[in-house]
Amino acid sequence: MKVRFETTPDGDVAVLPRAEYERLVALAAEAEENLGTARLVAQARKDIANGAPLLPLAVADALANGENPIRVLRAFRDLTQIELAGMIGITQGYLSDVESGKRKGTLELHRKTARVLDVPLDLLAPAIVSEQEAKPPRVARRRHVIPDMRQKRGSR
Repeated sequence: MKVRFETTPDGDVAVLPRAEYERLVALAAEAEENLGTARLVAQARKDIANGAPLLPLAVADALANGENPIRVLRAFRDLTQIELAGMIGITQGYLSDVESGKRKGTLELHRKTARVLDVPLDLLAPAIVSEQEAKPPRVARRRHVIPDMRQKRGSR
């Protein structure tokens, strides 16, 4: 390899053949990629040490692809809908509707589900909605029924 050093107003520079320059650039890119991988591995080890769940690649891929997190994690834990529904105190039909997207679950439902499935609540976050969004007719009725009851009690 022929390297030539020259002095310029900005300091000494090395002049080398293009092939050698390109080889060094490729080595630097590979080293940067290895550093990035090392950082990811180190972060994953910290997360695992702090209690982050260990999920198989197929489960992580299914979650990343937008599949219903409750369905994916229930299947991963080898639970039927009836078993999970019983453990969290809802009907199998309601769970089926939540998994299929026909209905939404409240924060409290997802807290119970996360606890039973032994995963962080944030894995279920995409499926969480407010109580009004989860049960609009019930919330709407409650809005009218409770004031009516108070009014009737107050007029006695």
